[in-house]
Amino acid sequence: MRSLLTLACSLGLGYLLAACSGGTTAGGTPTGVANPEPLPVATRGSLVGQAASVAVSVGGASLTTLTPTVLAGFLESAQQGTLAVAGQPQCSVSVYKVHYNTIGGAGEATDGSAAVFVPTGGGASCSNSRPVVLYAHGTSLQKSYDMADIANNTEARLAAAVFAAQGFIVVAPNYTGYSGSSLGYHPYLDRVAQAADMIDALRAARTSFGAIGAKDSGKLMVTGYSQGGYVALATQRAMQDLGTNEFTLTAASGMSGPYAIARFGDDLFGGAPRSGATVIVPMIINAGQHASAALYATPSDVYETQYAASIADLVPGSLGSGDLVDQGKLPESALFAADSQPQTPGYTAYFGANNLIRTAYRSGYLADLAAHPCDQSATSPLACSPAHNLRKWLVRNDLRSYMPNAPTMLCGGHDDPVVPFFNATSAASYFSARGSRITLLDIDDTPSLNDPYRSAKAGFVAARTILRAASGDGAVASAYHAGLVAPFCMAATRDYFQTTLSH
Repeated sequence: MRSLLTLACSLGLGYLLAACSGGTTAGGTPTGVANPEPLPVATRGSLVGQAASVAVSVGGASLTTLTPTVLAGFLESAQQGTLAVAGQPQCSVSVYKVHYNTIGGAGEATDGSAAVFVPTGGGASCSNSRPVVLYAHGTSLQKSYDMADIANNTEARLAAAVFAAQGFIVVAPNYTGYSGSSLGYHPYLDRVAQAADMIDALRAARTSFGAIGAKDSGKLMVTGYSQGGYVALATQRAMQDLGTNEFTLTAASGMSGPYAIARFGDDLFGGAPRSGATVIVPMIINAGQHASAALYATPSDVYETQYAASIADLVPGSLGSGDLVDQGKLPESALFAADSQPQTPGYTAYFGANNLIRTAYRSGYLADLAAHPCDQSATSPLACSPAHNLRKWLVRNDLRSYMPNAPTMLCGGHDDPVVPFFNATSAASYFSARGSRITLLDIDDTPSLNDPYRSAKAGFVAARTILRAASGDGAVASAYHAGLVAPFCMAATRDYFQTTLSH
C-alpha cells in the first residue's frame, strides 16, 4: 500500500494513453447549503486557528491560485502524462490547509490537519456551489507527508488534477500522526479512529468554507486509494452509524483497499504474505496495541529480538523503507523464518534469515485460524469468533460488517501484488447480498464497446503494455499497485461520481 503514486504515464506515454474525459461536474446551485458555524475550541472537528492559504511555486512565481492554463503546465512539468489521465483542467484551483481537533486510537484528544482544494472559475464545472470529495490518502512511512504540498506530493497533485480541477471541492486529511499532528503514532487501519479523523477534518473544513470562498452544494462523496480506500469505506460506515443528517453521502468509492482485512491477515499468516508486509504488519499491530487490543505484553512476544526494542511507533517516522532496512530496524521481505510452515508456492521471498515475526507467534495465530476459520460463507464471512487477539482485532476492523446506503464503487486490479483483489470481490459480494448498489470495477480488464469505464481501462492496458515492453514483467509487478492502477482508478472514480451526480 505504497504512498507515492508514480504515474504510469511518467514513462513518456503521453498521447498513447487513452484520455479520461473530464466532462462537466454537475450538482451545483448558485447558493449551495449554509456553512455551519465554527465549533467551540477543543471540540472534535473544531478548527485550531484559521484555514491557511498554501502558495505553490510555478516558474519562479509564488501563486495562491492556479488558473487552468497555469495548472495544466504545472501538472505536466511535475509529472508528464498527468493530463492524459486527469483531463484538461476546467477550473482554477486554490490550496488551503486546516488544523483541527480530533481523537486518536485510544480515544485520546489530539489534532490533525487536512488540505482543502477549492475550484473557482466561470465554467459550468466551476461556478456556483460545488460538490465535495472527502479524499483519504495511501500509506506513507514519512510523518511529514502532507496532502497540501502539491508541488512535492504526487498523490496530492493527482487528486487536485482529477477532482479539484474538474469542479470538486476536495478535503484531504493528512491523518493523525502525520504533518505536524501531535499524536505520537498513527492508528493504521483502525476503522473507528481513522473514520473519526476523516469526519472531524470534514467538520473543520466546512466551518472554514465561508472564509476561503468554497460554496458547498450539499453533495458529498468519499473516496481514497489503498489504505485510503479502506478509510473511505470505514468513513462511510461511521457516517451511517451516526444516525443523523449531518452527513448524507451521494456516493462512495474505495480504490484498492484492504476491506476484507481479516481474510487479508489470514491469507498472510497462512503462507502468502504480500509486498510491503514487513511494514504493514507492524503498523497494524502498533495501532491495535494503542487501541487497547492487547496484541502483546511485550514486543518480543511478536517480534524477533533484533527488532523488538525499537519497533513500537517506528512507522511513520523520518526514515524511508530503504533506510529502515539498512539500519536493521526492519527486514526487507523476510516476514517469517525460513523453516516456518506452511509456505504458499510463489511466496518464498517472505521466508528467510533475519525474519521479523517469531515462529511461535505465527504458530499461535495459525492454531486459532484452524480452530476458528473465518470466510466460510460469503454472506457471513465474520461468523468465526476468533480467540487470538490479533485475529480479533482484524475481525473488528473488517468492513464486511455494514450495508452501504449510498451507491458505492470498488475499483482495483486483479493482479495487485500488494492488496489482493479478493478484498474488492469479497466486499462487493457481501454488500450486494444485502441489497447495496455496488459497482465492481476491475481496471485490468479488456473494455467492451459500451463499457462506461472504457477510457480508464484502455489507458491502464496501454500503460501496462508499454511498461512491460520497455522493462519486463518485474517492472509491471513493481509498479502495478501504486503506479498503474492508482491513476486510472482515480479517473474512473471521478467519472462514477459525475455520473451519479447527473442522475
